[in-house]
Amino acid sequence: MKEELLRRIEADRDVLIDFLRRFVRCRTPNPPGDTRAAARFVEEELSSRGIAFDCIAPADDRPNYISSFATGRPGRHLVLNGHIDVFPVESLAGWTHDPWGAELVGDKIYGRGTCDMKCGTTASIFTYFYLHEMRDMLHGRLTLTLVSDEETFGPHGMLHLMAHHRERVLGDVCLNGEPSSPYSVRFGEKGPFWVRMRTKARGGHGAFVHVSPSALQAALNAIRELQDLPNRIAVSEPAELAKALDEASIDLDRAYGVGAARVIRSLTVNIGRIAGGVKVNMIPAACEFDADIRVPNGAGFSAVVAEVKAIAARHGCEMEILTASEPNWCEPYHEFMDIVRENAGRLRPGLVPARVVSPGATDARLWRLNGTPAVVYGPPPAGMGSVDEHVSLDDFLHVVRSHVVSAWDYLSKPRAAAAAIHSEGL
Repeated sequence: MKEELLRRIEADRDVLIDFLRRFVRCRTPNPPGDTRAAARFVEEELSSRGIAFDCIAPADDRPNYISSFATGRPGRHLVLNGHIDVFPVESLAGWTHDPWGAELVGDKIYGRGTCDMKCGTTASIFTYFYLHEMRDMLHGRLTLTLVSDEETFGPHGMLHLMAHHRERVLGDVCLNGEPSSPYSVRFGEKGPFWVRMRTKARGGHGAFVHVSPSALQAALNAIRELQDLPNRIAVSEPAELAKALDEASIDLDRAYGVGAARVIRSLTVNIGRIAGGVKVNMIPAACEFDADIRVPNGAGFSAVVAEVKAIAARHGCEMEILTASEPNWCEPYHEFMDIVRENAGRLRPGLVPARVVSPGATDARLWRLNGTPAVVYGPPPAGMGSVDEHVSLDDFLHVVRSHVVSAWDYLSKPRAAAAAIHSEGL
């Protein structure tokens, strides 16, 4: 049956490519977050195949979808997850192809969202299509979740579904197609802790620096301390986590660039935005900056939060927490991880995807933080959040094939699953 599924995918090659290109042309930048064009596109595709679905829209302009079927035979519950919003296009400068054109040039499709993550979301959708047709041969349940509001960790997407439809979407395991590269399968993520800090001062004439401290200088002093956080926070990885990441070291650098193996296991600080002052000859009376702190598994999340708050207090900063999600991981050697890795290797001979933790955060974290293993396998992050984002046809179709046959393997036999979930307490 797996061979039959692969023949079906090959027969649908042009259909799949056309679907992804039309999907990318549906502009869904977040912010601002309006995904209705892509939502209509998805609704039409589901309806055209006679597939029932629920639209759940806590915000009118960013709907979410759940579709699910039970096979009528005992088995596990696999949940497929993808998001339909994408990074905004800050500027056309540097793009050599229309970011919303989904141009097919050679063997690559260019455009915002091609790799993050309309490639993976397309894989989820077609996995659901194919297995829905074969549901009489499966065991358990398959659920498709398509959400908006992922790119900003907003409350109107998967967070809402987890809070209000938990029993429908949690399942026994989740498969997600976020960019991971074919060389790695993710079983965990670092925890994002985003803060905004504001400093204030009396201000004054720039020649009279004795009359007032500088709000901008106070902010810079706080930034200097924040950038020293990696030297203040201890990282102590559990043995099983350390073993998997030691094995993956070379593949991490191959998948995400030289240095990734170190960064994924380290606390990092990025100052993403700073604004202060109005004129060169005035002492700044106000300054504001945003810091993106990524906490690795093995570092105490609560200790990081406490230290950042202490830094803010020392420098007189008002602090606002923008996002706080603890690091997480599930058992790196559990059954579904092995299924995905083995299928990826069979489909691309010589490939042995490494078991890795992600430097960035995805909605997959919400399954792990709620006690369910979540596996991420997707295309390379080519141009993700940058210019000329793209996905190759080979990588796109590889992800589709890998998802389809892995879902088939998991649901084709009634087996019991067991996995451990780990997270740092906030």
